[in-house]
Amino acid sequence: MNNQLDPNSTNILAAANSLILWLAVVGVFGVIIIQSIIYFRAARRAAPAVGMTKSETITAFRAGAVASVGPSMAVSLIAITLVPVFGTPGVLTRIGLIGSAAFDVAAAGIVSATEGAALGGAGYTQAVFANVLLCIAIAGAGWMIVTLIATPLLKRGTTKLESSNTGRGAFMMAIIPAAALLGVFAAFGVQQFQKGVAASIVVLASGATMGLCLWISKHFKVRWLREWALGFALVVGLVVGVLVRNAGIA
Repeated sequence: MNNQLDPNSTNILAAANSLILWLAVVGVFGVIIIQSIIYFRAARRAAPAVGMTKSETITAFRAGAVASVGPSMAVSLIAITLVPVFGTPGVLTRIGLIGSAAFDVAAAGIVSATEGAALGGAGYTQAVFANVLLCIAIAGAGWMIVTLIATPLLKRGTTKLESSNTGRGAFMMAIIPAAALLGVFAAFGVQQFQKGVAASIVVLASGATMGLCLWISKHFKVRWLREWALGFALVVGLVVGVLVRNAGIA
């Protein structure tokens, strides 16, 4: 395969499937598996200290696993469409790991435009492809560095807030994360509404599905449905999105 590597060639898959990139994939996913095992064992050991029974711990793990199915499906569909642009190893280490297709595509588009090429189109040579992977890797490393620096600072602030006033601190630590999550999801929702009628219909259909699942789970004591609600909402959103697109709604 190395004899197919040529900086001026537009045969992107020859470069994308090089051995070094596949070795990087193995290394990245090896680290992910090891981290997952460490976190799983740590959470299981810490559960009794916070009053969680073994049954509740298993339920929490199962809920997290099920809730990840929906987002994983959406990311997988996006990843498949980006294989011709980034190659399978590039997609696995970027979209499959970071999960931010919007960021990676935007960054890759900027790099390609700087090189005078169209992303996945005219002028998109192996040299441009290599620059794209390098730039999005550097940008992704910036996230990790910021997280490494900011996490201890945030932890220190959390500890200080909790120790300042037990009642008030506990109340604040219960409110702040919930408010942050609501703010993030509200911002994402507003962004979709701004894209037009089609996107608004998808958001409303997904929200209605989520609300219906939670209502059925609560009133009919269907506990497993609460865990699957997010997955169902995303699947319905994808289906509605396809139908709306085929109907020609802008």
